[in-house]
Order: sequence, then structure tokens, then C-alpha cells
Amino acid sequence: MSPNQRLMLAVVLSILFFVVYTAIFPPKPQEESANPQSTDQTVAMKDAKSVNAAEAVGHEVSKDEVVMSSDKSALVVVHGTNFKLELDTLGRVSSKVLLQDKFNNNDGEHAELIAPMGAKPLYLRFVDEKLNAEATQTPYTASASELSVKEGAQKVTLTQTLSEVVVTKEITFFDDGHYDVDISLSNEKRYFVYLGQRPQVTEQMMTVVGAMIHTSDDISTIIKDGDAEGRKSFSGVELISAFDQYTATIMYGFAKDTNIIAERDKNDNPVLYFDALPSMNFSGYIGPKDYVTLKAIDPKLLNAIEYGWFTFAARPLFALLLWLHGIFGNWGWAIVALTIIVRFILYPLTHKGMVSMQKIKDIAPKIKEVQAKYKNDPARMNAAVMEMYKKHGANPLGGCLPMLLQIPVFFAIYRVLLNAVELQGAPWALWISDLSRMDPTFILPILMGATMYYQQKITPNNFTDPMQEKIFKFLPIIFTFFFVTFPSGLVLYWFVNNLFSIAQQFIVNQQFANAKDAREALKKSGQSHDQD
Repeated sequence: MSPNQRLMLAVVLSILFFVVYTAIFPPKPQEESANPQSTDQTVAMKDAKSVNAAEAVGHEVSKDEVVMSSDKSALVVVHGTNFKLELDTLGRVSSKVLLQDKFNNNDGEHAELIAPMGAKPLYLRFVDEKLNAEATQTPYTASASELSVKEGAQKVTLTQTLSEVVVTKEITFFDDGHYDVDISLSNEKRYFVYLGQRPQVTEQMMTVVGAMIHTSDDISTIIKDGDAEGRKSFSGVELISAFDQYTATIMYGFAKDTNIIAERDKNDNPVLYFDALPSMNFSGYIGPKDYVTLKAIDPKLLNAIEYGWFTFAARPLFALLLWLHGIFGNWGWAIVALTIIVRFILYPLTHKGMVSMQKIKDIAPKIKEVQAKYKNDPARMNAAVMEMYKKHGANPLGGCLPMLLQIPVFFAIYRVLLNAVELQGAPWALWISDLSRMDPTFILPILMGATMYYQQKITPNNFTDPMQEKIFKFLPIIFTFFFVTFPSGLVLYWFVNNLFSIAQQFIVNQQFANAKDAREALKKSGQSHDQD
């Protein structure tokens, strides 16, 4: 093995090691203890430990917006069919637990959507430092301590009586997870209302997490965690969202002139809040980004389902997947059917690419002869090679262009399957019981890698560099390790797609083999006639 080969092998193995290590042993988030809570709504906050404003809301606060905060106890508990929500004595949503087992974490615990630290939904912060300090030490009172929305919507009124103003929050909760809010102040005081930190439930590799601001001109501005650059203001906003892979905290239904502010915390993560009016109303939602649920609440909320650059293709693909699920009643078979439909639509492109690669393979010996003949005259050699391609109807880019045109479709499907909360807890068949999680048996990723290897083996190539060809052969192994931790639904799509690629390649190969046999038969037949 030459030094160059050893170097290339070392690079490939090093990349493979870091990919596998990162996939199997992702860095664990720093554990933070949740605020202690009590069910006594009359607990005073005189003994609560005060913290500074930055700790309370998760970002640096300007001098004229200083706020004090403290640990708070539970004030109202809301029971829904699939959730349990708590409001604390500061009138904030301090807890939202999803009761469905499919959202449980790896320890079997119910998913908690409210981050233990930082700003929480519906937190109200006064600009006036003295007034805000008083507000953080004066608990709200509630018209009810416990609500059940399983049979219908329920309203609770929260009241905070301060020396200069009385704050009233009327919140109506619904069993689908959304709520309506009316906030009124007895006197005009400037204040902000916070969206809250994003849920931290599920975060797969290569998913986008952070905050979104969607405006009335149908533009979504996404600020990823770690990419927040400082304070920015937005107007004409239809909804704001703090989201992870499958869940989101959303507020919407603002007045057109509402000023939405995006700030950054100490980790450069986005924090959203808005400049509120003395009397205003809006709505919110905390829960899974379930397509059917969000559409039923308000179709505008569908904009909170984020697909990245390929949203234009991902949305119709998900609509098709949803329709197929309505037919099969199983998300796994819906994915299989979607793969078949996509392959059928892309068949002309893939067929053209495969045929072009076969033609190049057939004339490869003649190309080498031309290259050897004119090796000392590059210009003449290139002209002769292109003439050879033209003569035999082969396009050197014919195998690449169809593949490039398919990339947006493949990425769109990838984002659909990676972000579809509907796949959580959804079984397919046999050992696959949750399409949103990795295959614990590793059978599906191995099958995917094996089919990719076989497809690669039967696909003609025109590599001129032996080292490049050897590296290319490592791809099935690298992809297999990549897909080990990917959701089973995504691996299922890739596996079925490989099967159809193999079948299509086999058909093309057989067609060329039959054509070659026919030409040889005609040639022999012509020689027989000449001898006669």
C-alpha cells in the first residue's frame, strides 16, 4: 500500500470514527433542577430566593428594563385529556406535561415541555423597576385552583393587585392544547409578555431547534439556537414559536401593530417577547406540532411546522403522506406507498441517468483507445472523446443531472420524516414499534446498507481514479453508521427506495444485455450468410 493510499485510508477511518462516536454517544445536556413547587395557592413569597433579571428571563436586560424574580409555587392546575398544565403565582405557565406514553422519554417519564430555567410562557415584566420588583413579590390570586377541560373549555381569572396598577389575566383553556388570553391593566404601564423557552424534549441529529417569527407576508424568520445575534424587532407578525424537533410553544393572534422582540441569552439562543398594550388579547398553544391538531385550531399554525429550505416541496409531500395514512391506517405502509409514488414520478429522470451510464460503460474501451491515441494532444483528445459520446448518444453528465434534480425531493422527504411528530409511537410491522426512534435491533439500517452496497455493485461507473473508486465503496458503510441512530421511518424510506433503485437498475442492465446479445446474434447470422 502506497503512502498516498495509507493517508486516504487514515482520513476515511478518522471521519468514520467521529461520525459513529457522535451518533452513538451524543453530548448530554447539562442537567438543571426544576423550580420547587407547592400546591398551596395562598403561599406568600416573602421567603422566596430572589434572583436577578437575566436569570429570570434568560437574557441580558437593559438598565431601564430591570426585573426581579423568584421561585414560585403552583397556583392553578389544568387537567386535559392528554396533558396537565400548571400556572404559578406569577401567572406563568410553569409546567405542561404530555400524558401520552408515546411522548415519554427513555426513562419512561412523561414529557415536560416547559424548560426549568429561563423565561416561561405568559410571564409579564414591567419596565418600571420599582413596580416590577413589587410585582415579583405579590402573588396573583385565581378564581379557581383546579380546572378540567376534558368536557369543554374552562376559564380562569388571575388577578394581581399592585400599588399603582391592577393586572387581570383571563385565560381560557381548551382540550386540544391551545388557550386564549385577555390581559388588562387598570392603569397604563409599559410591560412585556414572554413566549417562554423552547421545549427540550426531542432533539435528533440534523434537526433545527430555536425560534420562529412568521409574518403576514408569509415569511418565516428562523433563529437557530446558538445563532441569535442580539435584539431584533418584527411587526406584522402572525405567530411566534419556540420549538424543538416535535413540539413547540406558540403564540398567535396579535394585533397588527404588536412589536415582537427577539433577544439572545448567554448561550446565543433566541428569546422572544412582545411589547404589550394596556388591554390586549391573543392566543397560545403548547404541545406537539401535530398537523391535524394545528390545522383544526387555526390553519395559520401550520406555519409553525418547520421544514427548512425545502418547505416548498416538503409541505405537499407531507399532505400526500397524510392522505396515504388515511388509506392504509399505518404510517409505515404510508411511507412505503409514498416511496413508490415518488419513484414512479421520478422514473423518467432516473431511467435516463441509468441508460446514459450504461452507454458510457459500453464505449469505455473505445474512449480509452482515443485517450491513448491522443495523449500528447489534450485539445484533440477532448474533441475526439466528445465526438465519441455524440456518436453513441451518451452524455457524460447524463448520469449526474437527473440525480442532482432529485436532491430537492430527497431532502424534502428527509425533512418530512424527520420532523413528523405523527411518527412518534407509530408502529410499522414486525419489530418496528416506533417509527420516530432508531431501530433497537439495527436490522433496518443494516438492510439499508446492504441494499445500498448491492445497488452500487450493479451500477456501472466511470471512475478513472482507482483511489476515488475505493473511497466510493466505503459509502454504504458510512451511511449505515449514519442511519443507525436515525428514526426508523427515515431508514424505512431509504431502504425501500434502494430496493426500487436495484429493480430499476436490473431492468436497464438486462435491456442492454439483451440488446448486446441481439447484436451478436445478428452479427453471427450475417457471417453465416456470407459463408453460404
